[in-house]
Amino acid sequence: MTKINQGEKMLHELMDGKVILVTGGTGSFGKRFIRMLLQSSSPKKVIVYSRDEMKQWEMEKEFAPLDKKHVLRFFVGDVRDKERMHRAFAGVDCVIHAAAIKIIPIAEYNPFECIKTNVLGAMNVIECAIEQKVEKVVALSTDKACNPINLYGATKLCSDKLFVAGNAYAGSQNTSFCVVRYGNVMGSRGSIIPFFSSIAAKGEIPITAAGMTRFMITLEQGVELVWRALREGVGGEIFVPKIPSMKVVDVAAAIAPAAKQVIVGIRPGEKMHESMISEEDARNTYEYETYYKILPAIYDWHQCRERIGSGKLCGEGFSYTSGNNTEWMSPATLLKWIETEYGHAHGK
Repeated sequence: MTKINQGEKMLHELMDGKVILVTGGTGSFGKRFIRMLLQSSSPKKVIVYSRDEMKQWEMEKEFAPLDKKHVLRFFVGDVRDKERMHRAFAGVDCVIHAAAIKIIPIAEYNPFECIKTNVLGAMNVIECAIEQKVEKVVALSTDKACNPINLYGATKLCSDKLFVAGNAYAGSQNTSFCVVRYGNVMGSRGSIIPFFSSIAAKGEIPITAAGMTRFMITLEQGVELVWRALREGVGGEIFVPKIPSMKVVDVAAAIAPAAKQVIVGIRPGEKMHESMISEEDARNTYEYETYYKILPAIYDWHQCRERIGSGKLCGEGFSYTSGNNTEWMSPATLLKWIETEYGHAHGK
């Protein structure tokens, strides 16, 4: 069971008696979010909204021991289907929007489908939330949305802009929208840790570039960032966590120390270093002890004292990338996390 400290418990108590809906709820983030939610609070209802009925069926069985109060509900639906989502949002207090097409090559080869889900789907979430008087919406973003070079990143940047502007679009309706942005989630489906683990026995690990770096964040940290956005968000903020970086070659060496590393070249749409805050964003970015907040320039919200709080302006020339990070994760720390998460060290 995930350990919850007192500060985190206060965040979770925001959800007591609430009706929460998670789009893409059967994904890696959705399942961890809901698991932590059920372990530490007493929501009135938790709605899993996704389009894969098999994953829902499997999740319902997996979560049955946790769902002692029978609060879980499963809605088969697509964020593209506004009418279905409008029905699902009825009586909902908080929405966590985690549904997306996120695999970069699939997005490149299926651009219309990516736009329908990531952009038009975001519009549907915003409109349904306002129409159904949802209190708070937190949307998950990605480092790929900062200075995007691929379609996935471009659609998520567009989605971020939509959710920020949604606070004005709501008009007199008291619905707030915030965004959380983070990079590579350790151990999530499609990420490098399970990929390297799955091929370690072959004796060769493909490395796109020797100098490539990535941010490292756990699913728990991602969930905790959403709690923070739910607790502190006024509307329009993009929350960015302070997390360590790691060289991809060091990730490979930790997981498969005996395997040969083979440089295969950077794939289309891939960056050498992940970027979460650009120099352009820095003008409206405020620093806090464990995170940053990017405030929107529209409507002068970046000057709103309620949104700024105790933050310190980052200012001109600042950027936050996995390459210029001041905090780095060691291979030993990564192995310790893998052993804790999976009960054994991968690749051994």
